[in-house]
Amino acid sequence: MYYPEPISKLIDSFTKLPGIGPKTAVRLAFFVIEMAEDDVLEFAKALVSAKRELTHCSICGHITDQEVCSICQDGTRDESIICVVEDPKDVIAMEKMKEFTGRYHVLHGSISPMDGIGPDDINVPDLLHRLKDEKVEEIILATNPNIEGEATAMYISRLVRPSGIRTTRIAHGLPVGGDLEYADEVTLAKSLEGRRDV
Repeated sequence: MYYPEPISKLIDSFTKLPGIGPKTAVRLAFFVIEMAEDDVLEFAKALVSAKRELTHCSICGHITDQEVCSICQDGTRDESIICVVEDPKDVIAMEKMKEFTGRYHVLHGSISPMDGIGPDDINVPDLLHRLKDEKVEEIILATNPNIEGEATAMYISRLVRPSGIRTTRIAHGLPVGGDLEYADEVTLAKSLEGRRDV
């Protein structure tokens, strides 16, 4: 279908976003066209500002607008525990539950030989450097429960083991409120593996 060039460019831009297909991109483009000009300018400024002003924390790798993020600056957090996650969204998810009081380390990906991503392509060297400089007693590996996340967790645990630092993995299994009959075989197997005394 023919669209004037400015609309076509806007539609193409929206289709680059994850989860946005062609139909949704068209709806969003026409929604933006109908917005007040001031609102469109504010939206554009917010996009540019987020891209230009955000950086990664020099300690943990989380997104921040300062050299060191607010979590690493917080002196009340437990410096002896580091939770290793794949990306900044995982830090935000962990922080929402308000239970974890340690520090984080963001890998910015996971090991995936199929995609040509090795240990040096993610933030593993910086983690090892932190373990030498900081007084860490436990590493919690909170990578995703998929092939890449498991491979990354295993790789890190092998590297950390000789140091004597306790290395744990987040539990996998049935969600609270879930039914056994709807769980797949892998989830049930992980639930059995991760069973604990009551």
